[in-house]
Formats: sequence, structure tokens, C-alpha cells
Amino acid sequence: MTKHSSSFECGGHMVELSQLSRDDAQKAMDFAAALPLHDMLFLSRDIRHPKVVSAWIDAVEDGSITSLVAHSGGQIHGITALVTDKLGWSHHVADLRMVISTAMRGHGLGRKMLLESLKAGEASGAEKFIARMTPDQRGAIALFESAGFRAEALLRDHVKDPDGEVYDLVVMSLHLREYRRMQAAFGERE
Repeated sequence: MTKHSSSFECGGHMVELSQLSRDDAQKAMDFAAALPLHDMLFLSRDIRHPKVVSAWIDAVEDGSITSLVAHSGGQIHGITALVTDKLGWSHHVADLRMVISTAMRGHGLGRKMLLESLKAGEASGAEKFIARMTPDQRGAIALFESAGFRAEALLRDHVKDPDGEVYDLVVMSLHLREYRRMQAAFGERE
């Protein structure tokens, strides 16, 4: 994701896409606090907490995470994170995390942010993308499938909410070469 920002109309709002910055920290926590807890269970950390958000922004600044923010009117409507481990054996894999506000779902924001994240991952050398979600997040699963992601694994009882309830996680993946073949055959789906 480039340092510059871009704007587009979405759900009756002019939405600006830009990289996550330190100036976005409080807005990111406010955004997360407004989400249903279940919508964040696939994230490895609870982004409602200042230490987590600070570490996240540190990782953006050091280049180990690329993160895109969609905002308008001083409010965040969606956030992505592309997490890679350049020193690990899976340095070619980007873990894609994305959360969209409930009010902006169904307006194309998720698709726009997903496509921008795939472009950023490709530019940084990713060859494979993975995404995690709970099996009941049908809208998210359909969105990722429409971009070419396929179910790769089911992790049973993988996350536990604060009340002690456990949930499965679906792991979906996309190989960049397959994504490029889809684009060539059907064009990029905006």
C-alpha cells in the first residue's frame, strides 16, 4: 500500500484510503470498540487495547506489517493488515487481516480494501495470501472466495472469547499465480 491516499464514494460517504499511522491510534481503538467482539476473534490480538495498537503501528513503521485504513469524517470504517515474516521460512506468505464496520458492509468497501491489500502484497513479494475467519462469517467468506481464496483448513476450537466460549477458525488461501490467472480470464473485479 502506497504512502499516498486515494478517495472514492462508498455507501454514501467519500472514503479515503491511506496507510495506518500513529495519528490513527485512538480512532483505530474507537473503531474496534464499536465492533461486535465476535468480528475480531480471528485477529491474533485484541485491537481495542493501546499496547496492541502501539505495537501494531511500530510494526507498520518498521515494515513488517502493511496496513490500510478507510476513513471519512474523522471516523475509521475499515482496517487491513498484511503481516509477513521476512526472516521466516514462510516469508513468501502474507497473512491478510481485514475488519469492516457493520455500517459499511455490503457497500463494496471490503472488496476495495481486499484488492488494494492484494496489490500491496504482490508489490512486497508475497506469493501466497492467507486469511482467517470464523465459519459463520458468511459474508467475509463469500468476499474472499470471489477473489479466488479457497478453504485450506479448519482449526477446531482455536479461539476463546472472554466468556470462555470457543470457536473454530477457517483458514483460506490464495496463491498469487492463481489470482493472476483469474484476472487474465475474467478481469479485475472492482
